[in-house]
Amino acid sequence: MKILIVEDESINASRLKRLLEELEPNCEILGIIDTVVDTVAWLKSNPAPDLITMDIRLADGLSFAIFDEIDITCPVIFTTAYDEYAIRAFKVNSIDYLMKPIEKNELEFALTKFKSLNKNETSFTNIAGILKELIEKPVFRMRFLVTYRDGYKSVDVSDIDFIYSEFKTSNLFLKSGVIISIPQTMEELEQELDPNIFFRANRQFFIRAESIKSIANYFNAKLKIQLKLDPEREVIISREKTPFFKQWMDR
Repeated sequence: MKILIVEDESINASRLKRLLEELEPNCEILGIIDTVVDTVAWLKSNPAPDLITMDIRLADGLSFAIFDEIDITCPVIFTTAYDEYAIRAFKVNSIDYLMKPIEKNELEFALTKFKSLNKNETSFTNIAGILKELIEKPVFRMRFLVTYRDGYKSVDVSDIDFIYSEFKTSNLFLKSGVIISIPQTMEELEQELDPNIFFRANRQFFIRAESIKSIANYFNAKLKIQLKLDPEREVIISREKTPFFKQWMDR
């Protein structure tokens, strides 16, 4: 299996290369490219790889610009720290989409999916148009309809301070201090919430920048977050997620 990695962050590229080589010991990494321009040049001057892993945001722009310059016929696994709203497009087109930091089991599933593809029946030429349309017109959840007394009430996303999971139940912690349970799983919420507003700190928490009281270094290169409205609740960000959290906060 010949794989081309398109990724502009060296740490992410190295991690992805290592995971690919662990999962596919016989694979050949053809190269690691960090720009739209260099990717187009490489694809024009080399035989098509069997598979491309491609970040959406590259050093010189969004990667869908590559598809405007060259017809890519091989499968693509997209990777990104943002733009979760494009997930549906890639699932429909039998192309996987992995959120950073990439988990080994998710990459393994994507590779299994790749191996099962019938390349003669699957078209990848319309990826760019679908991606561009969704990036320009993102749709995120604006409110939750929750049960209240003998009926229902609407809770605006703007009224949520943070979201946490406890005993397999997702809970909205409102700015008013009220806690409301909702039926959505944390995985479902990850696709529905605006990643510019909510950061998934770990399996148990979505936090907002405004909900943070302090950020402290923790052992093994982790971070410990203290929340303004619930300072006793411990929120730990893993070593792998720490650079993405810092990037999310610093913009």
